[in-house]
Amino acid sequence: MAEWSFLTNHAQALLCIAHDPGVRLRDIATTLMITERRAYGIVADLTRAGYLVKVRDGRRNRYQVQGHLLLPDPIPRSTTVGEVVALLVGDSGAVAPVAPVVRPAPRDLTRADG
Repeated sequence: MAEWSFLTNHAQALLCIAHDPGVRLRDIATTLMITERRAYGIVADLTRAGYLVKVRDGRRNRYQVQGHLLLPDPIPRSTTVGEVVALLVGDSGAVAPVAPVVRPAPRDLTRADG
């Protein structure tokens, strides 16, 4: 087994949440083979960065993936979180809906008033 992963724990946690917005931190930790405390830190990072919105549902949390946000990485700057989730999950994977990708229309820089 490889000692490294193609996707970071943050990306894998985001995919877990995209599959099940009501997933428990304990289940994320088990899936990723990390501690529950680390899973909490990853979800907190994603929430602080705006990629997740946490909603209280009784005694549990539900999460909403903000798919319209751009990735923070320097290479795929024009790629959104939702596009990556859709690519990784594919047509066969059941995934909870993410916020729609809305790209602003390009500005016409040749006009005098723009």
